[in-house]
Amino acid sequence: MRLTLKRKEFTDKSTIGELFIEGKFECFVLEDRDRKLETAGAKAKVYGETAISKGSYSIIISWSNRFKQLMPLLLNVPYFEGIRIHKGNVPEHSHGCLLVGNTKAKDSIGGSAIAYDRLFKKLSAAAKKEKIVIEIT
Repeated sequence: MRLTLKRKEFTDKSTIGELFIEGKFECFVLEDRDRKLETAGAKAKVYGETAISKGSYSIIISWSNRFKQLMPLLLNVPYFEGIRIHKGNVPEHSHGCLLVGNTKAKDSIGGSAIAYDRLFKKLSAAAKKEKIVIEIT
C-alpha cells in the first residue's frame, strides 16, 4: 500500500498536508512545524515541536505502550523514535507524529477520531498482506 503525504500549509506552529492512499485523497494531516531537517539536520530539531524529514518510510502496525493499543508506526525516521499516526487536533498533540483529521483550519484539524478509525482499518487490513510505505513531500 502506498501513502503519499503532500505538505501544503506552513505556519510557525504547524504543517498541514493532504494524505492520499494509492492516489486517492484520504484525510488531512497536521504535524509540527517543518524545520527542514532533510537539509538542516539534527541541529534544527526542537524537541516536541518539529515535523519529521521529507522522505519515504515503511509503516508497521505495532503496540504503543503510550497509547495502550495497536497503532501505525513509521520506521527509521532520522532524529526521531516512536513516530506514529494518531488522533489529535493541534500541534501540541503531535510531538513529531502525524495527526489525521477530516477538516482543517489554521494550526488545527477536526474530525480526528473518525478519520483515524477509518484510516486504521485500511492500514490494518493492508499490513496483513502487503508492505505499507508513506512518501512525505
